[in-house]
Amino acid sequence: MLALALASTSFAQAIGQGAPPLDDDPSVILELGAATSWNTTGGAASFAPNLAAETTPIEDWLEIEAGVSPFFTGNSTEWDTDFLFKKPWTLSSKAEFMLGVGPEWVYLRQHGTTSNSISGEVAGDFMFWPNGKHRFGWFLEPAYDYNFKAGHQQSIGMSAGLLIGMRRRHH
Repeated sequence: MLALALASTSFAQAIGQGAPPLDDDPSVILELGAATSWNTTGGAASFAPNLAAETTPIEDWLEIEAGVSPFFTGNSTEWDTDFLFKKPWTLSSKAEFMLGVGPEWVYLRQHGTTSNSISGEVAGDFMFWPNGKHRFGWFLEPAYDYNFKAGHQQSIGMSAGLLIGMRRRHH
């Protein structure tokens, strides 16, 4: 997984070298979509709605994203809430790639028992803006999670959906 992250980073950096800077970027980007997750030790995939918001405190260096996905199955409810620090690369006026890492809080209620745990997450975030104006677009975000709770559950997930760029109003 580390090799994949390093390869993706090198690829994105090489492609993004000559990309023009983006003007009038949104101050906040909302991500509305769906997520799926597969436990690497087996079990069925689970699906959830996904909601996240991200902002750019340091242009071309740092984006911060907070998101939540509630997974509901027949015998359990799991809420995954993450907080990722991402390094962005502009591939073109219509495409961006970000590599992020951060903590994830997992709330699980299963068979009448409730537990809370902390995980670490690594995610790649591909963002596509069809008209290049960063107002509306779509995203694809593969991720890997490692839970620090006993048993150290690991999972691979994917989120996808719509991007909505929110700009500040100028007075």
